[in-house]
Amino acid sequence: MGAKLVHGIDVRAVEAAVRAAEVGTSGEIRVCIAHFYSWGDVQRAAERAFLTLGMEQTRHRNGVLVFVAARRRRLVVLGDVGIHRLVAPTFWGELTGRLVTAFKAGDRTGGLERAVAEIGEQLARHFPPDPGPNINELSNEVARER
Repeated sequence: MGAKLVHGIDVRAVEAAVRAAEVGTSGEIRVCIAHFYSWGDVQRAAERAFLTLGMEQTRHRNGVLVFVAARRRRLVVLGDVGIHRLVAPTFWGELTGRLVTAFKAGDRTGGLERAVAEIGEQLARHFPPDPGPNINELSNEVARER
């Protein structure tokens, strides 16, 4: 199987990173790529995507969305209330900064893989897997907003 590229992002590699990051946590991670987003506030678009994808419906409110507006070269990382209140406020900004740097350097896939791994570490620290089977509450597929 070859890479499935969307805006220079290897979607299959990012999905594999999400699966790997979620092994050690009850938390959920989604990546959403906005294809034709060209207007308005990227933060608000990310918040809409957060709700559309059902990110707030996890049992522990520990979902994290990485929203990529590739054509605008903008990124937003949103954590639901359960995880947001447990990590240092600087975490989200620093993570986004590293991701922006990777995108500017042309390392979109690698940047997303590293960001997902960091998010997974934070989720595992605060939300280890529940006893029994680790239920995947949200899809690991990269969402594509049109």
